[in-house]
Amino acid sequence: MKCIIFPLILFASLTVIGQDLQSVLAKGKELVKQQEFKQAKKLFSQAITDFPQEWEPFFERAKIRMAQEDYYGAIGDFNASLELSPKNAEIYNQRGLAKFYLGDNSNAILDFDTAIILKKNFADAYDNRGFARFNMEDNEGAFFDFSKSIEYDPKDADKYYNRGVVRAELEEYIGAIDDYNRSIELDPSDPEVFNNRGVSRYAIGDFKGAIEDYSKAISMDSTDAVKYDNRAMARSGLDDFDGAIKDYDKSLELVPADPDTYNLRGVVKYSMKDYSGAIDDYNHAIDIDPEEALYYDNRAAAKNDSDDFKGAIDDYTSSISLYPSDPEPYYFRAQAKFSYGNNYDGCTDLKIASEMDLPEATKLLKEKCN
Repeated sequence: MKCIIFPLILFASLTVIGQDLQSVLAKGKELVKQQEFKQAKKLFSQAITDFPQEWEPFFERAKIRMAQEDYYGAIGDFNASLELSPKNAEIYNQRGLAKFYLGDNSNAILDFDTAIILKKNFADAYDNRGFARFNMEDNEGAFFDFSKSIEYDPKDADKYYNRGVVRAELEEYIGAIDDYNRSIELDPSDPEVFNNRGVSRYAIGDFKGAIEDYSKAISMDSTDAVKYDNRAMARSGLDDFDGAIKDYDKSLELVPADPDTYNLRGVVKYSMKDYSGAIDDYNHAIDIDPEEALYYDNRAAAKNDSDDFKGAIDDYTSSISLYPSDPEPYYFRAQAKFSYGNNYDGCTDLKIASEMDLPEATKLLKEKCN
């Protein structure tokens, strides 16, 4: 998901209690704008000493600590600020962000809840609670929050993008595409929106539309290997295997040690009946990640179809050793054993796969082993 930059530098309304505090706060904020955090922090710390009953200096120093990723320190300052201004929605919102960045989603949500109770049309707090809920895989809750955020701030492209991501997670791809369309209408400059719309189009079988979106995203950001991988898969969906291989080649130029890309390129070569090329790609994938059973399964299939039955049997055996509860490698190893002339062991594998409730294994067991 696109990384949304939360608003760390917010301008609190000042209570005019004296020109000295107001001047210090104004100067500190100007230093923050210039990213002179050390000097700004000193000013706010002095203001805390001089005006210990005012919440703003704690709040401003907390935001500097947020910018410096000192989230525990920020929470301490937000706590002090809340003691002095206990009904301030923005302080709860910012403290929730600090907890969110620490991975404490549950307690972050409690702060966002309070912020929303205190300020019912608080779009940022709904956004932030949506992210926390999304992290906790509460996609329905995240959808609700991003929808409320859109209700209160309907001109923000990012909000539609965020809801589109959640809709895609909920497999509501048409709705996700609608949200991505709206996001693009408001801001057509973000390649991630085109990429994600392509993902949803691919999911509903619109491979041509997906390719158009991936191509647009690549034209805007040609350094992201994932976008080439995505376009390659869509091209494969249209049987444009040569185009898919070119995209996987480009992806591997950008990220040369990605086993999944080697595996996917191997799948395309296998579809083209280039078994030798496919095996070579699966070899690379296994060299990089020897603990992934899928790569052995795929290499076994290529070996089997090139009549290397012993090699196929060895690869299915490796897959089984990694994931012994998967019935399919037993089923396919049985067929390789039959081709290799080892009917007894083939029937033994079919029996195991059948006992694991694989219907096709049960059917073949009755045909081959009675």
